[in-house]
Amino acid sequence: MPDPEHQRRMAEFEKRLEAAKAAQAPKPRGDEHYSQAQLAWRMVIELVAGLAIGFGIGYGLDTLFGTMPILLVTFTLLGFAAGIKTMLRSAKEIEQAKLAAREGGDEADERD
Repeated sequence: MPDPEHQRRMAEFEKRLEAAKAAQAPKPRGDEHYSQAQLAWRMVIELVAGLAIGFGIGYGLDTLFGTMPILLVTFTLLGFAAGIKTMLRSAKEIEQAKLAAREGGDEADERD
């Protein structure tokens, strides 16, 4: 026959154990919000990557064909243009996401 004092202590221990488990449980992930600095770094990296890829292709082709500055300059400029185009696409994507979030917030206000 179990002791009532022992049962009470076990119940208290289980309550404390559940509270500790709940405190250690991971929080549910919400929507990811990027800071302005993260978005700016993303755009800078896209531009630099375009430049680097264009430079690499131009340098490689120039050493292969022996036409040193011509293809290097051409592909570096093409890489720059590609980087700018990618940056503009990212900016448009961010703007559309903000507009969608704003419209979703307006609809929620109208329902209340």
